[in-house]
Amino acid sequence: MSTQPSQSKTIRLQLLSAMKEGAYANSERLPRESVLAEKLGISRTQLRDILASLEREGFITRRHGVGTIINRHVLDATARMDIEVEFLDMIRQSGYRAEVAFVRVSEGTADAKIARQLAIEEGAPVIRVARLCTADGRPAIYCEDVVDKSLVRGNYTIQDLKLPIFHFLQRFCGIYPYLDLTDLKPITADATLAETLQISVGAPVLYMDEVDFDIDGKPVFCSQEYFADGFFRHTVLRKKL
Repeated sequence: MSTQPSQSKTIRLQLLSAMKEGAYANSERLPRESVLAEKLGISRTQLRDILASLEREGFITRRHGVGTIINRHVLDATARMDIEVEFLDMIRQSGYRAEVAFVRVSEGTADAKIARQLAIEEGAPVIRVARLCTADGRPAIYCEDVVDKSLVRGNYTIQDLKLPIFHFLQRFCGIYPYLDLTDLKPITADATLAETLQISVGAPVLYMDEVDFDIDGKPVFCSQEYFADGFFRHTVLRKKL
């Protein structure tokens, strides 16, 4: 298997870090493509692909005759809802110490909603993974992921599921989520959620109901995510077309 995607992802993260707090933290523009490609040790073709992804996400703007402009106002956004970020990274980016308080795994069957989201039969076996992430020791994000058990190959342990769900899907299902569709709405905490997040019953919570798809459009897992109030400033970047 080619290592190109992994290398591109690593260099992309390095370049983002350099713009935020590294070599280009005080720069208005990135160097010319030929110079930057040489500094990063990659081809100009690979660099252009990385720059194209950064431009799609608003971090940079490339203008003919001007160069590659660094959009510092976008870089300064701590929690982008339009970009998939793992929970612990989101918590760290918001300035908190991030930890996983617990991971609870259970096997069950798909109810009508899960069956519809995953395009499987109602009553089909599924794996549920409940995860609580804390910020400075306080509950901040509670998530329940659901995977069609028929997709799982090989034996897994609780340790395998303590990593973000994407690692489990890649290793034990051979699945690489490509995109997700997520419904967002504000809710108030019921007694169960209040106990989990250590908040008052009726306290505001941001709820995200997510379905992830592979590159062929097949649903591969679904997730219910609950974000406690007061930890994150959720930002969405929307380009004008």
